[in-house]
Amino acid sequence: MKTIAIAGASGFVGTHLKDFFTQLGYTVSKISREELANTELLTQKFEKTDIVINLSGANIIHRWSDEYKKELYHSRIDTTQKIVTAIKNATNKPQVLVSTSAVGIYSNQKINSEEEYEYGKNFLAKLCKTWESEALKAKDDTRVVIFRFGIVLGKNGGALQSMLLPFKLGLGGTIGNGNQYFSFVHIEDLKNAFNFVIENEKLSGAFNLGAPQPTTNKGLTKALGKTLNRPTLFPVPHFVLKLMYGEGATVLTDGQSMIPQRLEENGFKFQFKTIEETIENLLGEKN
Repeated sequence: MKTIAIAGASGFVGTHLKDFFTQLGYTVSKISREELANTELLTQKFEKTDIVINLSGANIIHRWSDEYKKELYHSRIDTTQKIVTAIKNATNKPQVLVSTSAVGIYSNQKINSEEEYEYGKNFLAKLCKTWESEALKAKDDTRVVIFRFGIVLGKNGGALQSMLLPFKLGLGGTIGNGNQYFSFVHIEDLKNAFNFVIENEKLSGAFNLGAPQPTTNKGLTKALGKTLNRPTLFPVPHFVLKLMYGEGATVLTDGQSMIPQRLEENGFKFQFKTIEETIENLLGEKN
């Protein structure tokens, strides 16, 4: 029976992965704050761990004060550094580290694959690049896979939960003109992708984890309105989000786009390829 240790196990994605892998027969444990604060304890844990999953990071949808930007940085970089150090110190090392990043590493000028891409130059892109480079420092000691997440959509939590209320009240609409990219992934595809890379020992490096047909904010809005049978007449002006989130508003107003080229080339099959399929599955009356 293989063992998995998850940093960030109490979050939306972490909770889903913990339940998913437990059902598959894995022994799954959380990486606690106490363990992250004590290299010796964490090393001892990893001596008995086959798979390490790193999901740590403060919520990106937030007002980015200078202090909160430090929190965004340290919650990702410091945790990843501690995990890598413990892997290096372990005599019996984990077989794989699956770490995370985000579509925000890319610019918003094109649809990016892992081979044809343009990195962004803003705070979020730089954060993602540093986050990835820290995880890759473990590659001489274990296999390293990095998932660049699109917006994760699932029931009863996460990004979708925060979108629903205005739409249910008939007050939903695009953000600005709605033309900004929106890369997303259904939580079921995300879970299966984690299992896919864990089972396929030849796979390493960065993988885009977003549906094969990314959309725009306008496409998301239309799919939500259709499935919920609500009007979508009330666009949210950029300046309102700027007032709410400051620089953090760029997460909502400057979306990036990517395709999962490496996953598909290696044989992974997405169950939910379009935003219409995803929203209907998650919010439709039959579900």
